[in-house]
Amino acid sequence: MDWSSPLWYASYIVVLIGLAGYGTHRLTIVFLYLKHSRHRPHPQELFQDLPLVTVQLPVFNEMHVVDRLLESVAAMDYPQDKLQIQLLDDSTDETVAICRAGIERLQARGFDAQHIHRIDRTGYKAGALENGTRFAKGEFLLILDADFVPNPDLLQKTIHYFTDEKIGMIQTRWGHLNRTFNVLTRIQAMFLDGHLELEQTARNRSGRFFTFNGTGGIWRKSCIADAGGWEHDTLTEDMDISYRAQLNGWRFIFLNDVETPAELPVDMDGFKSQQHRWTKGSIQVCKKVLPAIWRSDVPLFIKLEATAHLTSNFAYLLLICLCFLIYPNQQCQPDFGKLTYYIINVPIFFFSSVSVIVFYLVSQKALRPGSWWREIPYLPLLLALGIGMSISNAKAVLEALCNHQSGFVRTPKYGIGQAHRPDWKNSSYKAMKTLTPVVELLFGFFFLFVVVDAAMRGNAASAILLLPFPIGFFYTSLSSISRMLPSATATAEPKIPSRNTL
Repeated sequence: MDWSSPLWYASYIVVLIGLAGYGTHRLTIVFLYLKHSRHRPHPQELFQDLPLVTVQLPVFNEMHVVDRLLESVAAMDYPQDKLQIQLLDDSTDETVAICRAGIERLQARGFDAQHIHRIDRTGYKAGALENGTRFAKGEFLLILDADFVPNPDLLQKTIHYFTDEKIGMIQTRWGHLNRTFNVLTRIQAMFLDGHLELEQTARNRSGRFFTFNGTGGIWRKSCIADAGGWEHDTLTEDMDISYRAQLNGWRFIFLNDVETPAELPVDMDGFKSQQHRWTKGSIQVCKKVLPAIWRSDVPLFIKLEATAHLTSNFAYLLLICLCFLIYPNQQCQPDFGKLTYYIINVPIFFFSSVSVIVFYLVSQKALRPGSWWREIPYLPLLLALGIGMSISNAKAVLEALCNHQSGFVRTPKYGIGQAHRPDWKNSSYKAMKTLTPVVELLFGFFFLFVVVDAAMRGNAASAILLLPFPIGFFYTSLSSISRMLPSATATAEPKIPSRNTL
C-alpha cells in the first residue's frame, strides 16, 4: 500500500465530515419546519386608519422590467393617498428616460410618485435605499426590486402585523414568474423554494434569527434607523441590517403563505453573477456580525443557528477540496475491510448527499402538494448544478476572506414570463464575463476521466455516484461559453420592447 494513502484518505474523510455537518444542519431545518410550520403568526389587531407606506423601488439599468414594476405597484389594493412611490434610479442607460416617463404617468393619475436619480452610485443598492429613506414620508417602507411583480393584496396582507410595535420587518415568500421557462429556471426555483419555504419558516417560527431577502418585504423606518441604517461595506446589505436589527431586540415575521412573484435569471452567466454576489456578501456579513452575535446575550441555540447560517457557504471550499481528493482516494484507499468501509462511508454519504435530496423534496411537497413528484427528475440536475457552481462560489468565498473589494454586479432581467422568448438573447444586457467557465470545463474533463476510470476498474457504484461532477461542470461551463459565442440573430439594439401600459 502506498505510504501516502492514509493521509489522502484521512483528508478525504475530514472534508466529507465537514459537508455532512452542513447536511445535518439541513435536516435540522427540516425538523424545525415540520414542527413549527403550522404555527402561523397573526396580527395582534388591525389598523383602524391605514398608515402611510413608502414603496421603494431600487433600479439600475432595468429597461425591460421597469414599466411592469410600476404597473403592478400602481395596481396594489391600498388607498392612493396612503401611498408614496419612490423610484430609486441609479441607471446609466435609457432606463432613466423610461423611469422618468413612468413616474410622470403615475403623477398624472394622482399618485405621490418620485423619480430619484443618482449619478454617483456610492453604496450601490444600499446607498440608493439610504438616500431614498431620507425623503420617505411613510413610517413603513415596502422594498421591491425591479424584477418583482407584487400581487394587489400584498400590503393588505402584511401591514396589520405592524400594530405590534416590536415588529421591525415583514418578509414575504418569493414566487417565480418564469419557473418553467427552461431547465435552469426550474432548478433555481427549487433552490429558492428550499431557502424561502423551509429555512425562513423554520428559523422564524422556532425563534431563531432570519434575514430580510433584499426585496418583497416591509420595514419599519424606525427599526432601520435603530439598527444603524443601511450600510454598504458588504454586498448583502439585507442580511447585514437584519442581524443588526435583531441583535437590537427587533422581531421579524416571515409569511410563507404571502407570495410576491419575481423573475428568475434565465441564463447561466446571470445566475452565476447573482450567486457570486450572494455568496461573497454572506461571508462578508459573517466576518462582520458573527463576533457580535457571540458577544450578545441571546440563547446558545440562536447563536449556533446563526453560526451555521453565516458559515454555510464555506461548504463550497470543502466541495472544491473534495474535487481534488476524490481521484487520489480512489487510487490508494486503505483496505480496512468492507464492514469498516460501510460503517464510515454510509452515514457520511447520507448526511452529505441524501440530506440535500430530503431538504428539497420536503420544500416541494409543502409548496406543491398535488404535483411535487413532478420535480423529482430535476433533483439529479439540482445536485449537479450545485457541484458545477462550486468553483464560482468558492472564488466568492475566498474573495470575501481576502477582503477583495468588488462592485455590486446586477443580475440582467429581460421581462420574461412563462412563454418562450428567444429575443431575450439579443438584449444589450449581459452578465460579466470571466475565465471561470474555462476552469469549469477543465474540471468537467477531469471528472469525466475519473468516472470512466472508475467504470473500467469495475467500480460501477463509484462511477454512478460521481456522474453529477462532470455533468455539473460541463453544464455550468458550456452554458456560459455558448453565451460568449456570436449569435446569428443578434443585433446591436435589444429587441425586447418596454411596456408603456400605465
